[in-house]
Amino acid sequence: MITQEAVLKALSHVDDPDLKKDLVTLGMIEDLVIGQEISFTLVLTTPACPMKDMMVNACKTAIRLMVDPNIAVTVNTTSRVRGSIPVSEVLPDVKHVIAVASGKGGVGKSTLSAALALALHGMGAKVGLLDADIYGPSVPTIFGVSESPQMYMKGDKQIMIPIEAKGLKLLSIGFMTAPGQAIVWRGPMVSSAFRQFVQDTDWGDLDYLIIDLPPGTGDVQLSLVQNVPLTGVVIVTTPQEMALTDARRAMGMFSMEAVNKRILGVVENMSYFTPDDAPDKKYRLFGEGGGQTLSKEYNVPFLGELPLNPSLMQHIDQGNIIATSPELAPYYPVASALAQQVSMLQITK
Repeated sequence: MITQEAVLKALSHVDDPDLKKDLVTLGMIEDLVIGQEISFTLVLTTPACPMKDMMVNACKTAIRLMVDPNIAVTVNTTSRVRGSIPVSEVLPDVKHVIAVASGKGGVGKSTLSAALALALHGMGAKVGLLDADIYGPSVPTIFGVSESPQMYMKGDKQIMIPIEAKGLKLLSIGFMTAPGQAIVWRGPMVSSAFRQFVQDTDWGDLDYLIIDLPPGTGDVQLSLVQNVPLTGVVIVTTPQEMALTDARRAMGMFSMEAVNKRILGVVENMSYFTPDDAPDKKYRLFGEGGGQTLSKEYNVPFLGELPLNPSLMQHIDQGNIIATSPELAPYYPVASALAQQVSMLQITK
């Protein structure tokens, strides 16, 4: 007679490779049914788990070795992104807030923010994208959206509802201004707008809220630190030394004692170009290895390198990029590595 205790004891010998604890202790085994076969659900901490197949096989092996070598085992998988304790009063239903930052413009930060959001959505997560680049909003162009967000009253406060497009919740100052209209605001107005985007917006239940920060180390970055329960920051750079120098400034700001926000990793953008007629070639137009050097300097993960892709740029200019676009394929491993870093923080709800 196979008992539930025997099965759970066997599964307690299988560890999550990231969290370094066994699946039973972590509460990752649910819906255990024992009959002619054994079936249960393995609840992963991220929809982008790169070790899923390995963990499923390890579960089956443990049961056959320690319970019954002939029993059929069915392992279903699902994911439940876990948030922080205590739950923040700001964005209480958003499990993780991830900022994408750079020290300078022109390194593809907005493209990376959008692509990460789409890739995480493509892997099954509920994702929002906040365009915090007040002076140069990109989200309306990237997603081909021009409508204004709806509002409702909550007490004496107006609450915005993000625009839903391509499976994401989106918000940008560009939704509220005419195309090409310049935003001529001083710093306090910019900070106030950012706070409204965060505190006076109904983001709903999200696994990840990606914030596309403006370049530099100014008002929006400081408002972010002061007003948002930030899980961490992704730093984007290109291989060029000038970009690396500015990325170091951004990393230095987030590492300051007064700021002290976790850097989840470095992404190197525009790392290489591969022509259509030579798919095996990689031309390093702007140098090589800069992002990895930066990650080693600051002892943070290197999340990956991304190509310079004219086809992706064309889709973005036309506003028709979606999660299943083949041009986004290189971004999925980067999004998976990012989700893995978040799950390794061991912040459980």
